[in-house]
Amino acid sequence: QVQLVESGGGLVQAGGSLRLSCAASTRTWAMAWFRQAPGKGREFVATINGNGAVTYYSDSAKGRFTVSRDNDKNLGYLQMNSLKDEDTAVYYCASRDDPYASVLESDYEFWGQGTQVTVSS
Repeated sequence: QVQLVESGGGLVQAGGSLRLSCAASTRTWAMAWFRQAPGKGREFVATINGNGAVTYYSDSAKGRFTVSRDNDKNLGYLQMNSLKDEDTAVYYCASRDDPYASVLESDYEFWGQGTQVTVSS
């Protein structure tokens, strides 16, 4: 079992930046970030493969968010810039026992508890 703990969420003004971190209890393979806004389902944000060479982003994240990882420290990151009101959500880190990145929520076995990001205009 892999335990994932997110951190770095908070309140930020529109146009600002936040960096989310995901600490894993052990070495992980592919990792991803999803988010869930109030009253909505969970949606894909970004994913990175096991060695960090391949990334995919949702259309809303592309050009503003950057996913990365430090395998030596068992950490994943989501750098979020130019934040908008619609980015307000609980952000979840996820991992899977497969080196290949996936945009599908159902492909991820391990999930963190989430961290709240609130963007104010």
